[in-house]
Amino acid sequence: MSHNTWAAPHTVKPVVGTVTVPGSKSINNRALILAALSQRPSIIRNVLAARDSQLMIDALCGLGTKIETLEPTTVEVTPQTFTGPTAIDCGLSGTIMRFVPPLATLATGEVKFDGDLGARKRPMETMVTALRKLGAALSDGGRRSLPFTIHGTGHMAGGSIMLDASASSQFVSGLLLSGAYFDGGLTINHSGPRLPSLPHVEMTVAMLRAAGVSISADVKDSTDATWSVANGPIDQGDVTIEPDLSNAAAFLAAAMVTSGAVSVPMWPRETTQAGDQIRRIFTAMGGHCELSDAGLTVNGPPQPSGIDVDMGDIGELVPTVAAVAAVASGPTHLYGIGHLRGHETDRLAAIVTEINRLGGNAIETDDGIRIEPQPLTGDLVRTYADHRMATFGAILGLVVSDVTVTDIETTNKTIANFPQLWTDLVARPASDDQ
Repeated sequence: MSHNTWAAPHTVKPVVGTVTVPGSKSINNRALILAALSQRPSIIRNVLAARDSQLMIDALCGLGTKIETLEPTTVEVTPQTFTGPTAIDCGLSGTIMRFVPPLATLATGEVKFDGDLGARKRPMETMVTALRKLGAALSDGGRRSLPFTIHGTGHMAGGSIMLDASASSQFVSGLLLSGAYFDGGLTINHSGPRLPSLPHVEMTVAMLRAAGVSISADVKDSTDATWSVANGPIDQGDVTIEPDLSNAAAFLAAAMVTSGAVSVPMWPRETTQAGDQIRRIFTAMGGHCELSDAGLTVNGPPQPSGIDVDMGDIGELVPTVAAVAAVASGPTHLYGIGHLRGHETDRLAAIVTEINRLGGNAIETDDGIRIEPQPLTGDLVRTYADHRMATFGAILGLVVSDVTVTDIETTNKTIANFPQLWTDLVARPASDDQ
């Protein structure tokens, strides 16, 4: 076993316990952007302690924003005039490479963007083209991908733009977050075969409205949508970040595959997080989901059922649902997720490859995955530097002996200390929570 290969905990007993999940990466990084754009300092509580969050903090500080840590998970953000030159490390984070470039057009001076090797393969042409059409000066060496440099002038013309966000809804969110400070405001017309992960755009719209921004949304369907942001001030104020429901889904999956009972405290009754849809998915797969003031508890079935479901709006849940489906009692078809080929890795190919490596039967379709459950045997699960493939391997390791996972540290992207949190949950005696 190599030094970075993790033996996934295996159990023959139901997993029963409670896990407190750190803050939502999606809300966290939007809140940091809006705080940096606000008219006054703001305090953000339950800040995510993970790589993507730290990269966002580093990016904003590089542009001149003052961010002070008050407590381990509380920061105060004091807006400052954005300046360059600076270099932004995007890591593998879609929110950095798609949210920060529009912000950088408001800086004076050069702002260089690059990231991990895999980040250079992630789709960026939509953003590069949009920024140029809206008035930004940008050099990319003809690649229309990372690395590139924005030559900031301190302002952005803005106006109306037509774009195809089929590759990622983050292009829409990234532009909207800074659009209120474009000279002419911003109107985005999406026209394309699909708009994936629409709940994430709805999250962006809701957070902008809460920060006092005048924004309208006209979403006819996933191929035709328009958003308009008026030029004006942003005033976010103090916020507390909700738990990350997509990260929580992996822990809840432990109950689904072991007939256990797992609780996540502070689960919001109302939320814009797409991860909340895991309640609907796991209920359809035979689980019992109970939401109370204390949080969410999932009781797993004797064996999960297969499912046929459009995951287009909730692509981040696909690896978790696929892991449960691999040990279900019947076939599963997950579709509407062709865009996952452009995530941290080609997630469709990765899931199919790793299920089949364990002896399963999974095939890739044009826009999804079909899984026909088969008896699985222990083997290596590769993560491809993708945090959700790491938790995918951990879920399967619960019920398949001798599963090892490469590069478990990649989970630091969105959740610190995942291996310890997971091991503690699995090792906890059932009597502790009964």
